[in-house]
Amino acid sequence: MEDFNQDNLNPEDLNTTEGNNQQLDDNVNFTNRIDLTELQEGITQIKEEISKVIVGQKNMIDMLIAALLANGHALIEGVPGVAKTISARLLAKSLDIDFSRIQFTPDLMPSDILGTSVFDMKTSEFEFKKGPIFSNMVLIDEINRAPAKTQAALFEVMEERQITIDGNKYPMNLPFIVLATQNPVEQEGTYRLPEAQLDRFIFKIDIDYPNLEDEIEILNREHALKGEKKIDKITAFLSQEKITKFQNLVNQIIIENHLIKYIADIIVNTRSNPFLYLGASPRASIAILKASKAFAAMNGRDFVTPEDIKQAAIPVLQHRVIVTPEREMEGVTSKQIIKQIIEAVEIPR
Repeated sequence: MEDFNQDNLNPEDLNTTEGNNQQLDDNVNFTNRIDLTELQEGITQIKEEISKVIVGQKNMIDMLIAALLANGHALIEGVPGVAKTISARLLAKSLDIDFSRIQFTPDLMPSDILGTSVFDMKTSEFEFKKGPIFSNMVLIDEINRAPAKTQAALFEVMEERQITIDGNKYPMNLPFIVLATQNPVEQEGTYRLPEAQLDRFIFKIDIDYPNLEDEIEILNREHALKGEKKIDKITAFLSQEKITKFQNLVNQIIIENHLIKYIADIIVNTRSNPFLYLGASPRASIAILKASKAFAAMNGRDFVTPEDIKQAAIPVLQHRVIVTPEREMEGVTSKQIIKQIIEAVEIPR
């Protein structure tokens, strides 16, 4: 590990799963033990609806759908104007579920999110008024603009799908997914997310600028709108019941013991890596397991392959590990180190 060659590390090299899966489909005929037909039809519908508005960003859309299937939360990071917020809104609108949006600001209080108890003069009792967190999908815009006490209000609800106020527990309606956005560039007036909260996001999704062709298509579509609202083009398809059904199907996806050990080997290597100050937790290994099952289901398979695990590793781990200060000063990123760890761990055959 001491021979660290930064130039040879390119996280995009891992994005070969689609080609590998196509080769598998072409060369091997198999019958799934789990019927994934309805799930794949649902995913296709979601992608078609989102693509009516969003140009490109295929990886981000796949990650958002995978997070939904794995029943996990997603942190979306990118510079302003790359469709972070609207992508989350479009995903919610393509689903027939409750949706709420919370704009995080420096003066936002925990009660503004969770709700508060109000004294009812008629009954002489306190009545709990639910906050916007009580929804199936919650979009938190600019999550790092609220102070630590407001961010801490999300700890329980993101992990346990419930909140506790005045000694009473209030469960969330399932499915419950939090999608949060943040800007990696502007740090003035922001509050860094604590590691405990970052660990509750199954994915950190990085969004880059579109290429030239996509940029032209974006302009053409905007010109063709003639003042119409983009989001009005989206139709809701999947109900709460179907989403829950798909999540249960993903949980049944088969993974062999040697692939479970493969996940564990990757996680353990992050803890002993000399370039990482903080390695990945057991929650990270569970997240890779769930995410790899989701990717397998999205590709029409009822079993996990090493490529599914590789596809899940970087978005699951990059926000959970911390690079040592010395390496960070050299410009080394967590993505690069995770990729090197994946290349170093032997793929089971």
